[in-house]
Amino acid sequence: MNRRNFLTLTGTFTGGTLLLPDFLHAFGSQKSLVIGEQCLVFIQLNGGNDGLNTFIPYEDALYYDSRPKIAISKEDVISKNKGMALHPALKSFATMQQNGDLTIIQNVGYPEPNRSHFRSQEIWQTASNSNQYLNEGWLGRYLDLQCKEHQPTASVNFDSIDTLSLKGKEPNAITIKDPNRFKTRNEIDDTVKLSDNPQLDFVRKIANSVSEGSDEIQKALAKSNAELTYPKTGLAKNLGWIARLIKGNLNSKVYYTSLGGFDTHDNQLAIHQRNLTELNDALFAFYTDLKKAQLLQNVTIVVFSEFGRRVKDNGNGTDHGTAAPMFVIGGNNKGKIIGNNPNLYDLDKGDLKHEVDFRSVYASLLQNKMNFDSSKIGINNNPLNGLF
Repeated sequence: MNRRNFLTLTGTFTGGTLLLPDFLHAFGSQKSLVIGEQCLVFIQLNGGNDGLNTFIPYEDALYYDSRPKIAISKEDVISKNKGMALHPALKSFATMQQNGDLTIIQNVGYPEPNRSHFRSQEIWQTASNSNQYLNEGWLGRYLDLQCKEHQPTASVNFDSIDTLSLKGKEPNAITIKDPNRFKTRNEIDDTVKLSDNPQLDFVRKIANSVSEGSDEIQKALAKSNAELTYPKTGLAKNLGWIARLIKGNLNSKVYYTSLGGFDTHDNQLAIHQRNLTELNDALFAFYTDLKKAQLLQNVTIVVFSEFGRRVKDNGNGTDHGTAAPMFVIGGNNKGKIIGNNPNLYDLDKGDLKHEVDFRSVYASLLQNKMNFDSSKIGINNNPLNGLF
């Protein structure tokens, strides 16, 4: 079964109310998230976020020369630090940075970059090489090794479609749009095969996990409250649910969600301002919620996009590029800026050259947060130093 068919099948299996894979009990029998028990939260910015207009080289004259229509002025940037500054929409990012809870990793990408949205997302989600095609995601492979058997609450994806990142040989992830509509279902008899087709039997196993996972989710929600008001946006709603599940001791190791709209070929200033504002406000509510619950040290939040944008503007926007910054919040990260400022004078066909391979960030997350050797899932990059 190819990836597109897999996503379509699982995405429509329950009429779009939830999407499938699985969760975790194999990480231990403990029922509470305590100091040392870690989880990862990923926010994927779909469309290719313009890193140069997010974390801005405001002291570099070439930035302004290259972007006469869309550059952010020196007067508007915030949180200036060694020639770099944040977009004015990211005021709460600046607060998190001042609190020592935000690390910015500059110039993140991979060799032989691909400028196709679908393919570059696939590379990030599987941690493959540019010329390598994998059927399972990097987190799905990790969960396959950590879950001794199929675990319907090992990871949770809040979205309208499954993410390849969480796809493994076993359905150890589950995708949900709205937990209020996520109702317990009767288990399908495991002794009865749907057919002689193992792919359909896999879907039947996923259906069973829906019933198992829904029970765990409802229990976690019953043990937690919405203690602050989140913004009325899609991302904020998803992060609010994730906070409830973490506070309710669901004990999933991975949470995943996304924000779209970053393919800013035209009208970039207005669109990017709107998208970064949604990201900023939703993420700060989530951050504040976790801090009040004294859980921020247990939760590492990772914000990334499949690629950045080209250095030169196209008149009113930007086209597909390569390297861009990643943001890591919480999890006792060191609160630093890692890497050199973007070098706008030494480009690869008009694009930034990557200096940090995204797989080294993954390796650091797995080593430092999950106590796991990333080489076991085919990530052989050295962990990024200085993150934790």
